[in-house]
Amino acid sequence: MDLPGFHPADATAKALSVTQLLRRMKRVLETQVGELWVEGEVSNLRKQASGHWYFTLKDDAAQISCAMFGAKRRAGSEVLADGTQVRVFGEATLYESRGQLQLVVVKAERAGAGDLQARFEALKRKLEGEGLFDAARKKPIPRFPQRVGIVTSGTGAAIQDILQVLSRRAPWAQPVLYPVRVQGRGAELEIARAMREMGSPEAHGIPRCDVIIVGRGGGSIEDLWNFNEEVVARAIADCPIPVISAVGHETDFTIADFVADLRAPTPSAAAELAVADGAALHSRLRELGSRLRRPANERLRSEQTAIGALRRGVLGRDAAKLLVEPVMRTDSLAARLAVAARGSLDIANAQWSDARQRHRLQHPSLVIERRFAHLGTIGHRLAAATTPALHRIDDRLARLASMVRTLGPESAFQRGFSITLGPDGRVVTSAATLQPGDTLRTRFAQGEAESTVVRVEPPPM
Repeated sequence: MDLPGFHPADATAKALSVTQLLRRMKRVLETQVGELWVEGEVSNLRKQASGHWYFTLKDDAAQISCAMFGAKRRAGSEVLADGTQVRVFGEATLYESRGQLQLVVVKAERAGAGDLQARFEALKRKLEGEGLFDAARKKPIPRFPQRVGIVTSGTGAAIQDILQVLSRRAPWAQPVLYPVRVQGRGAELEIARAMREMGSPEAHGIPRCDVIIVGRGGGSIEDLWNFNEEVVARAIADCPIPVISAVGHETDFTIADFVADLRAPTPSAAAELAVADGAALHSRLRELGSRLRRPANERLRSEQTAIGALRRGVLGRDAAKLLVEPVMRTDSLAARLAVAARGSLDIANAQWSDARQRHRLQHPSLVIERRFAHLGTIGHRLAAATTPALHRIDDRLARLASMVRTLGPESAFQRGFSITLGPDGRVVTSAATLQPGDTLRTRFAQGEAESTVVRVEPPPM
């Protein structure tokens, strides 16, 4: 009997095997669903010796099997525990051997950690924009602090670690503890108040410290969250005393770490960064002392050897005899020096006299007088040279003027000749250039006359 609305396929069609069906379903899951975040409660957690963890993730209405392979290498594996509300990231798939839907988890975190991370990033961006993380505003840690302030829980493991390191490395350094809560609601206010009071110790009856360590041991992001609060960050930034932040383990980072003048991976490391190693200092001092004594001892031995040699040699002889030769050599040098000095003075005096004579000969009045005399001589020579030449030139000019008068038009005028100028003002040399009616000007030796052409006759053939 057929079900309503159901039409079976051809009975002759080939049926899928169970494996084929499950593989097809697995491909659909991995391609259509793929990787995603899922939130729920952990139950039935099983940690295998192989390092793979298996658990169930459930809510009020459903559950799904989960597997985390190589769990200890996976991020957030430490938050997995029965009854814990978590968010896991993994790939939806199908376990073919059992035909069971499961989630292969690659990352886990506590539920709500995503919101905390968002708050962390937002506050980090805000304070970074204000310059609270800038390296330029960070204060240097003193090399040899006398007092070390500690802001942490008075009963936690962190204070014991810090005190142990301080007593081992720098027993002279005095620790000053300001106990506060480092976890839970309102703990951030206690931490911020402690930082403010440690920053102005005289006003609160606290010994002034050279450096302050603030922090706590490791924990989840929720446990460390008080050190991610803005009030703590600003109190650390405003503290006038250098601050070392030591919150959690090496992989944990809080806002306090970014604001502090120096970040330490653990409270013990913070104590090591705060003080110098006394044993190393003693060893260094011994080494330096040895290095100082070695050349001093060598110098002493060398000087003692030299003194011994002097006692056996020069100092063992008669001092008067030893001084004879140096005294004679000194007298000889003094005499030679006196002769050389007198010679140098004589040469200098001669040079000075020559220079004075040359200077006297070069006096401006004498130079000008010699120049005037030279100019007079040149003037006489110039006059003697130019006068005959000028007479010759005058004679030549007179001859040329006579020739000009003889050959020029004036002489022609005197002999009765005249010059006729045409209408264009040019000399008329041919009648053929004239026309009847042209006005002519004729120049005579005495005056000019104007006439009009009546008739033009050609030249005779």
